Amino acid sequence: MAVSQALLDILVCPKCKGELKITKKQDGLICNTCSLVYPIKDDIPVMLIDEAMTLDDYSRDQSKAN
Repeated sequence: MAVSQALLDILVCPKCKGELKITKKQDGLICNTCSLVYPIKDDIPVMLIDEAMTLDDYSRDQSKAN
């Protein structure tokens, strides 16, 4: 796993302070409340709202990759 469970347990969404879940491909952190996905680059979560993509855009990108 790119991001440790201990880190996941303390990270929250910077926008709403809600819970985050790791994506299936472990390339991002999902906030279901805000419908945002924060990318993980070089094993480091990028917790900037401006760097996040919408859950819809992330899903579209994933389906294009398959």
